[in-house]
Amino acid sequence: MVKSTVVDSETGRSKDSRVRTSSGMFLRRGQDKIIRDIEKRIADFTFIPIEHGEGLQVLHYEIGQKYDAHFDYFLDEFNTKNGGQRMATLLMYLSDVEEGGETVFPTAKGNISAVPWWNELSECGKHGLAVKPKMGDALLFWSMRPDATLDPSSLHGGCPVIRGSKWSSTKWMHVGEYKV
Repeated sequence: MVKSTVVDSETGRSKDSRVRTSSGMFLRRGQDKIIRDIEKRIADFTFIPIEHGEGLQVLHYEIGQKYDAHFDYFLDEFNTKNGGQRMATLLMYLSDVEEGGETVFPTAKGNISAVPWWNELSECGKHGLAVKPKMGDALLFWSMRPDATLDPSSLHGGCPVIRGSKWSSTKWMHVGEYKV
């Protein structure tokens, strides 16, 4: 595991950033039977072919670590050369978190305070629609609308962990085949 980075939209290279403070690592697509089984299950669930997915990213957040609100899609040509635009993200929760660590969609609209877990959310999680990390759960969201336009409502972030630690795995899926 190494300090997580973000993609530089001008060069396509990874760079350090204060907006993302977790540690992580990538697993090669199809690297062993367990990964192949997970990828097949994701493809069956999303109807997006395995070949359109990046490798799984495993992430670890300790107390105070977070990922500020961001989009998973790209606004530059460099990062869409391989596979086209990222169209969907599947975020898998590998652990429970005692407090904090929610995935939050800050621009979500609706009667969000009516969700049954509202009182369990950290202050960060109360600013938009938030999903508490629960081991075994997965969150699928789309970065593109059915008409292939980018969806700004997919803005999301990871709230700081307050107590405990957070383990998750992310699978990004593209419009076309993603060559590894």
